[in-house]
Amino acid sequence: MFLLVLVVAGLIILKKLGVLGAGSGSWPFYIKKPLSQPEQVLYHRLVRALPEHIILAQVQVSRVLGVKKGSKFHEWNNKINRLSYDFVICGKDSSVIAAVELDDKSHDAAKRVSADAKKEKASADAGLRLIRWNVRALPSEKVIQSELAAPISTAGGRQSQASSGAGAA
Repeated sequence: MFLLVLVVAGLIILKKLGVLGAGSGSWPFYIKKPLSQPEQVLYHRLVRALPEHIILAQVQVSRVLGVKKGSKFHEWNNKINRLSYDFVICGKDSSVIAAVELDDKSHDAAKRVSADAKKEKASADAGLRLIRWNVRALPSEKVIQSELAAPISTAGGRQSQASSGAGAA
């Protein structure tokens, strides 16, 4: 009997906290745009510049990079599980060709610098080309095409640090 009362009391508490069911009131969510204004501009330029490719936006790094067999999956996956790429460029067969990061002033913050370093290290060690462009120097379609046509270089740990090439589409 005591156990039954305890279970019922627990269910009532969980219901009031909104854990069970949808809750009686509205949840505090709203729809927001997944891409900032500069990200929208770059997305459309990527699509126009690379018509034979699939352009994905706001992709979790863990959807692109896997942990090698024999490694401690959870330990390594935890290093990247909250990181995302701004854009991932794929071939028509969904094979990943490159990832793109669009940097703004928020990337100067210490926490962001650390996250960017993790993302760069994980990408480089996996053999994934990571291209960084600054929001104040968005590349033109022509620059995008030439950057993606350039051979992969892994010198210095950063595979590409394209920061020039501003231009209108």
